[in-house]
Amino acid sequence: MTASLFLLLPISLLLVVLIGAFFWWAIFSGQFDNTQEAANSILLDDDSSDLPPQTGSKVSGRKSG
Repeated sequence: MTASLFLLLPISLLLVVLIGAFFWWAIFSGQFDNTQEAANSILLDDDSSDLPPQTGSKVSGRKSG
């Protein structure tokens, strides 16, 4: 029981320090500066295309008539 604690505690502390370091880096490198732009870009995206609209398209898998 104690042998596993001597192994798992340092590993978990190392992971906590690494996650904290990556989070610190993300904050100060500007990763969270403009979070609204990505959210708004999907709403403002122009989905129209230059192709003419398809008329009389057939849905596959259905029989007509």
